[in-house]
Amino acid sequence: MATAKRPATRRKTAKPAAAKCPDCDGNGEITEAVRVGARKHRATADQQTAVCLTCWGTGEAPAD
Repeated sequence: MATAKRPATRRKTAKPAAAKCPDCDGNGEITEAVRVGARKHRATADQQTAVCLTCWGTGEAPAD
C-alpha cells in the first residue's frame, strides 16, 4: 500500500522592514537646543531630548 502524501507546508514570508524616519534616523528621539531669555531667546550649549514629531516616537517613516 502506498503511503499518504503529506500536505506541503506554507512558508511564512517576512514582512519588509519599515523605512527609518528621516528626521530621527529611526530612534524616535531628536535633540533640541535649550533657549533662554524672554526677548532674545539666546541658545545655550545645553541639549535636551524630545519626541520626534514626524514619526511620533516610533522611528518608522510616516506613510504618505
